Amino acid sequence: MMEHRITPFLWYDSQAEEAATFYVSLFPDSRITSVSRYPEGGPMPAGQAMVVEFELEGLPVSAMNAGPIFSFTEAFSFSVRADTQDEIDRLWDALIADGGAPSQCGWLKDRWGLSWQIVPGILAELQNDPDRERAARAMQCMMGQTKFVIAELVAAADGR
Repeated sequence: MMEHRITPFLWYDSQAEEAATFYVSLFPDSRITSVSRYPEGGPMPAGQAMVVEFELEGLPVSAMNAGPIFSFTEAFSFSVRADTQDEIDRLWDALIADGGAPSQCGWLKDRWGLSWQIVPGILAELQNDPDRERAARAMQCMMGQTKFVIAELVAAADGR
């Protein structure tokens, strides 16, 4: 395992372990690596997860239960490249389930308020197309989408 010096650290009210368990279920080669728990006399109930360390496809992430002092904003998101429409649909549907919310241009918030971007791998290729009119048509289509639909992006780029 590669040692990482920089790790995203997420603050939850009290659902860090639930969220981490859910996230690792969505991505292959992901796992919870450790859970430390609050002791008696701590600021949260004894036995509740304090810090949950997990990996999402090798990316180390830490999540802490620390009460409702801070909440997530769109200023931080996980961006996930999805190479097929089935993968986009699966991740999108799972992440907005049970209280999540779609946004625009491939963004959504999960049930804990954490923002995600589910982005087709072909989008960068379309946006960087040397034919700037083709790229502009793809961009215009992208701006009108909530969940990305690859076939619509390609059709727009092709002028169909």
